[in-house]
Amino acid sequence: MFKLTLPSLLLFSLVASTWAATADEWRGRSIYQIITDRFALPSGSPNSTCDTTRQTYCGGTWNGIRENLDYIQKAGFTAIWISPVNKNYDGPRTAYGDPYHGYWVTDISQLNDHFGTADDLKALSAELHNRGMFLMVDVVVNHVMVTSATQPDYSQCFFKDASFYHPYCPIQYGNATSEELCWMGDERVPLADVDTTNPTVIQRYGEWVENFVKEYGIDGLRIDAAKHVQKSFWPTFCGKAGVFCMGEVFGGAEVDPVAEWQGADALDSVLNFPMYAALRDAYTIPGPSNVSQLASVFEESKTKFADTTLLGNFLENHDVPRWHNLSVDPQSLYNAMAWNFFSDGIPIVYYGQEQGFSGSGDPNNREALWPSGYQNTTAYQLITTFNQLRNFLVNNNSTNWAKSETTLLTTSSQGFAILKGSVIAILTNIGSPPQAGVHISVKTPFETNTALTNILTCQQWVVGANRMVDAQYSLGGVPVILVPSEQLGGSGLCGNELAEVASHGGKANPLNENSGFSARPLLSMLAGSLALASAALF
Repeated sequence: MFKLTLPSLLLFSLVASTWAATADEWRGRSIYQIITDRFALPSGSPNSTCDTTRQTYCGGTWNGIRENLDYIQKAGFTAIWISPVNKNYDGPRTAYGDPYHGYWVTDISQLNDHFGTADDLKALSAELHNRGMFLMVDVVVNHVMVTSATQPDYSQCFFKDASFYHPYCPIQYGNATSEELCWMGDERVPLADVDTTNPTVIQRYGEWVENFVKEYGIDGLRIDAAKHVQKSFWPTFCGKAGVFCMGEVFGGAEVDPVAEWQGADALDSVLNFPMYAALRDAYTIPGPSNVSQLASVFEESKTKFADTTLLGNFLENHDVPRWHNLSVDPQSLYNAMAWNFFSDGIPIVYYGQEQGFSGSGDPNNREALWPSGYQNTTAYQLITTFNQLRNFLVNNNSTNWAKSETTLLTTSSQGFAILKGSVIAILTNIGSPPQAGVHISVKTPFETNTALTNILTCQQWVVGANRMVDAQYSLGGVPVILVPSEQLGGSGLCGNELAEVASHGGKANPLNENSGFSARPLLSMLAGSLALASAALF
């Protein structure tokens, strides 16, 4: 495990000067999503197992996260998103277990002491800021948990009078009015719907979130069940918070129902469920290989979302099956991950994705991480490389890379090529087995003989006639990430190979002349059985 010590409680002073991070500051971040109870045990705890089917607390805490931040930061992440920190139902076990996940809130003004103390949460925030990282906290304002739908007891809740809640009605999903006014959950675990149109509710929630953000140094909020609250509530609430707000608007590949929740009259950002659904249907193996839907969602998103560069890109979270549960081929994950890192939006990786976890739905997709030993897996290494390049591009102020618009260069039945800034990602859905004769041809914006570097192999590519490059997959379907070699100086990537290019005056070798560069170990591991992309390597 990766362990850290906190030298002094003086670090808490950092919290007082909270960063109040804006949407523009979040745009260039990459986020590691954590369920606090399942990420790390605090030091000194027995290394217990965690049976997800029991649906109960397994012992993860805010101190456990703080003591293991090296694991996250060494992968290049610049922010974490943690599950709700507020007081949850604390009574007899329900039909669905205990609220280890944090989403059965009762009193939002108090903390959940299963995860630690106020000082522990402040220490986590302070240590993140000391590392230049951001803290996003999940918040639940749509509902509270009660034990009866017909005779709810609100005495333990933030709002204690029934007048602050909508009358009970079972929610009818797909009906917007019902989704807003009726109760989530069911009769076994009723989630009483707060009346967020009530002026007192609006005022008290605003006062709470303003104080909460300041006290704990919160940099951003992830809003649970955002579409179950009237849209007009969010600008006031997030305005009082003074930080970036990313909402959950659960949906499928349809763009319109999700896109309407981003904008000045709603939220800064939403989780990109349409792109998730499209990537899942295009890249999972076995799967429908629906490349046309992905192309359509991509183009439609550019016209219907207020700002695609602020969307939260993900392949897994606590509400959907793990990717490895849906797809047997690791290359499908690697290519789809590359899409999320090198297209518009903020990449989000759900804890355990890098360890190849394979849980189906809730509760099996909420595994404990510590039994993995926090291994340096192939996926972890790939994410590290993706983050290294992305962070370099984001921090290069001359390019404004995070704000640049992604364009689709090529669509074929075997995959896609996209361009963001000067980065070309060629991403195939064919999987690991070699496929002789399969290739993706890409017309680039670069002049013939421009030297490009594939950051996953450090091999030199050369732009051919008519500005073309050609990715061939006779040895298997690995992702290809190409950057003009002259732009990688100072990135820390492929240093020896870049020096070789520089020694030739920054020019690419002529077509069909081998550069002599060898693939880095990462790509060999990526490909499993040396299934390297023999794609136009010169």
